[in-house]
Amino acid sequence: MPHPYDCISQFIFAETHISPADVILVPGGSQPQLMEKAVFLYSEGMAPYILPSGGANPRVSTTEWAFLQQIGLNLGAPASAILKEDQAQNTFENAQNSLTILQNRGLPFRKVILVCKAWHSRRALLTYQTVFPKETEFLVAPVVDGTGITKENWFSTPEGICRTMSEVEKIGSYFRLHIAQRIG
Repeated sequence: MPHPYDCISQFIFAETHISPADVILVPGGSQPQLMEKAVFLYSEGMAPYILPSGGANPRVSTTEWAFLQQIGLNLGAPASAILKEDQAQNTFENAQNSLTILQNRGLPFRKVILVCKAWHSRRALLTYQTVFPKETEFLVAPVVDGTGITKENWFSTPEGICRTMSEVEKIGSYFRLHIAQRIG
């Protein structure tokens, strides 16, 4: 039976089919599941590089990048496959800085895999689509992080409701100005 919140679930929890791409992008975070998924996709031959992005975060002892890089190394990803972006403080900076890293290294980004928290997947996708050239194809590989929030259960706990509805609000505030700038 349909749930009254299905439209929010369908919008916020983005996911696509995954196929080989140029790079795997991880827009920061302090959840190990993000890098675990990225390394799994890398080991399956889905992309030759992983680019975690993220600066200082009080939830980890160092930068998000260093936290994620260490997980990747521990899981057997070679250091040469893990690109570095350790300055970003928000999702827009994750996208902007990641694009700059790829451009500066002369690496292709025609097709990318975005590994992100399931409840953050729509905002991450919209942000990267806004920053990257319109020709870039994005594949979304969402991860259920330590919160356990999923498309099927977000409306059943206070934390799930708070995080998911916060994403709805952030999408409005993030893109209100960007959309207006494009028409103005």
